[in-house]
Amino acid sequence: MSLMPEEKKKLSESDICDLYITPALKDAGWDPFTQIRREVTLTLGPIIVRGNMSSRNKKKKKFADYVLSWGPSLPVAVLEAKDNKHSIGHGMQQALGYADIMQVPTAFSSNGDGFEQHNKYPLSEEDIETSFALDAFPSPNDLWKRYKKFRGIADGEQELLMEPYHDDGSGKEPRYYQAEAINRTIEAISKGKNRVLLVMATGTGKTYTTFQIIWRLWKAGAAKRILYLADRNILVDQTMVNDFKPFGSVMTKVSGRKIDPSYEIHLALYQCAFRGHPATDSNSMWPPIPI
Repeated sequence: MSLMPEEKKKLSESDICDLYITPALKDAGWDPFTQIRREVTLTLGPIIVRGNMSSRNKKKKKFADYVLSWGPSLPVAVLEAKDNKHSIGHGMQQALGYADIMQVPTAFSSNGDGFEQHNKYPLSEEDIETSFALDAFPSPNDLWKRYKKFRGIADGEQELLMEPYHDDGSGKEPRYYQAEAINRTIEAISKGKNRVLLVMATGTGKTYTTFQIIWRLWKAGAAKRILYLADRNILVDQTMVNDFKPFGSVMTKVSGRKIDPSYEIHLALYQCAFRGHPATDSNSMWPPIPI
């Protein structure tokens, strides 16, 4: 779309996105349905406590104007948009902050006249910060190659990373820190690491995060039999009917001394699973449950 400069400056930020930035991304080969996400919430805003009352300051919520992904589960870049009254690079500091939150190597800023780019994995000093025209935006393949170098991902390791999250059709998706935890775990496993410790605070969605990790490993065939342990029956039962529900008929709760090999996903109390193990219960004669 061609407008006179004074007319372009009257457009809103949303208009700039719709008329200039999104078309430029599409022309560069980015799929608007699977690779371009608009107004992606990163943080919900701080919680303010006053006496016995608390509320969330939604005005300080952080969201990225654009998140660009190689696949549904793999964000590779963020882009901050501004209206045409601002310079091309005016949104770069915001974009860099969002790139740090999402742990992606590339941040972009645009006002509809062109793009400014900051590359955290430059091939040279000249490649760190660059500006270019609307019709010169990098292709998905270019940014995916950069992401792989940034993460140290070999070509043979990317198949597992391409396995998408479970999508129940409700629009629910992992929060940015959950996605980071899931992707870093999947990356470690794809590199052959078979002992991974993931620590998350209370209330951060550990069960949902665990479900998405297991789902991707299971769907990709990287894990054929899985044991999920909790310390209370109610937690096992809640997990089965809530987060783990999509596993359906391949899932069972272990209640005896043996695991039924006809199931692939097994949930149990760790007190039961490791009863008799020298490290947990040296007085019991029960062996650990065989997997």
